[in-house]
Amino acid sequence: MMDVGEILDPLLLSRWQFGLTTLYHFLFIPLTIGMVLLVATLQTVWVRTGKLKYLHLTRLFGKIFLINFAMGVVTGIVQEFQFGMNWSDYSRFVGDVFGAPLAMEGLLAFFFEATFIGLWIFGWDKLSPRLHLATIWATAVGSVLSAYFILAANAFMQNPVGYEINEAKGRAELVDIGAVLLNPVAVTQFPHTIFASIMFAAAVMVATAAYHLSRKRHEDTMRTALKFGSFTSIGAFAGSALSGDQLGLVMVQTQPMKMAAAEALYKTTENASFSIFSLGTPDGAHEIFSIRIPYLLSFLSTHTFTGEVEGINDLQAQYVQDYGPGDYSPIIWITYWAFRWMIGLGVLGAMISVVGLWITRKGKNPPPWAWKVAIWAAPIPLVASLVGWIFTEMGRQPWIVFGLMKTEDGVSPNVTGLTVAISLLAFTLVYGALAVVEFKLIKKAAMTGPDEWDKHDDPENVDHSKLATVY
Repeated sequence: MMDVGEILDPLLLSRWQFGLTTLYHFLFIPLTIGMVLLVATLQTVWVRTGKLKYLHLTRLFGKIFLINFAMGVVTGIVQEFQFGMNWSDYSRFVGDVFGAPLAMEGLLAFFFEATFIGLWIFGWDKLSPRLHLATIWATAVGSVLSAYFILAANAFMQNPVGYEINEAKGRAELVDIGAVLLNPVAVTQFPHTIFASIMFAAAVMVATAAYHLSRKRHEDTMRTALKFGSFTSIGAFAGSALSGDQLGLVMVQTQPMKMAAAEALYKTTENASFSIFSLGTPDGAHEIFSIRIPYLLSFLSTHTFTGEVEGINDLQAQYVQDYGPGDYSPIIWITYWAFRWMIGLGVLGAMISVVGLWITRKGKNPPPWAWKVAIWAAPIPLVASLVGWIFTEMGRQPWIVFGLMKTEDGVSPNVTGLTVAISLLAFTLVYGALAVVEFKLIKKAAMTGPDEWDKHDDPENVDHSKLATVY
C-alpha cells in the first residue's frame, strides 16, 4: 500500500498531470484539424456547383469546428505552461531545441490560423464567395502547419537530432533547425496524425447525419453528409494505415525497444509472428494462449518476412552498456495493449463506414439499430488516436528525451508534490466542467442541424448578410 510520501511524489504527480492534460487537450485537436479540412472541402463544392445543400453542411459543421477550436485554444495554453512549472529541468536542458518548433507554431502557424479564421467568421457578408473560400483554406493550412510544428517538437523527444551538447552550460543547443523540422519521426508521424484526425471528423459527420436521417429530417442534405463522411472515413483509414506502416519502420530504427515492448518480445527473433491476442500478462516467462499471425511482426518491422526483430532482453543489455545501470524497458502491458487497441479501433471505425455505405446504398433505409450504431460509433477514431498517443509516449519511457534525459531528471526540483496535487485537482475539476460544456454545445449544434433555405442556389447571389448571423 502506498504511503503519503509516495502519493505526493512530485515526479509521479507531474507525470499524471501532464498525461491527463495532454490527453484532454488532444480531445479537441483531431476534430479541429479534421473538421476544418472537411468544411473547406464542402464549401469548395458549394462555390463550384452552387448546390445549396453543400452550403447547409458548410455552415453546420463550420459551427461545430468553431466550438471545438475555441476549447482547443484554451487547453493548449495551459499545456505549454507546464514545461516551465513542472518540468523546468527538462526545459532548461533542451529548451533551446524543443522551443524552436513550438515558437514557430505560436508565432507563425497559430497566428496565421487565427487571423484567417476571423476573416472566415466575419467575412460572410463582406467578401466574395471565392475570396471567402480562400480564408477557410488558409485556416486549414494554418491548422495543419500548427500540427506539424508540434509534432516536430515531439519528434525531438522520440529521436533527438539537430543539436549538440554544450558541456560548459550543461544543456543541448540547436545547431540545425532543418534536421529538427525534417526529423524522420515527424515526417512519418505527421500524415498518420492528419489522416487519423480526418477519420474522427468524418465519424462525427456520419453520426450527425445518422441522427437526422433516423428522424427523417433534412434527408437529401444528410444523405449527402452520410456518404461524404463514410467515404472520407474509409479513405482516411487507408491513409492512416499506410502512413502508420512507414512510421513503424522509422520507430524500429529509432526506438527498437518500443516495438519490442509493443509485442512483449523478450528474445531477438527472426521470422517473428504477431500476436493479435495474448491470454495473461505478457511477461515473457511463458504464454498460456495467444492468437498469432506468422511472420507479420517481422514484416511490420523490416518489410521482410524473415527479418530480425530485436528483443527486450538484448536491448536492455545494450542500453546498460550505453547508458549505465537501470531499467530501460517501458511498462510492457500498457504498450502491448495500447498498440492493439489503436489498430483494432481504427479497423472497427472503417468497417462501420463500409457497412453503413452498403446498407444505405441506392437510398435504402436501414434498420433503426444501424442509425444508433453510427451515432455511438463517433468516438471510436478519437479513442484510437488517444491510445495511439499513450503507446507513443509510454513506449518512450523511461526517457523524456530518448537517449539524452530520463523522465525523472526533467521534473522541477523545487515544486512540491502538494503543489502539483492541488493544481492537478483544480485542472481536473475545471477541465471536467469544460468538457461537459463542450459536449453539450456540439451536441446541440449537431441535433439542431442546418437552417435550410429554398432559394438563391447561385453562390454569387446568396444573401451573405444572412449567413453572417449564424456565427
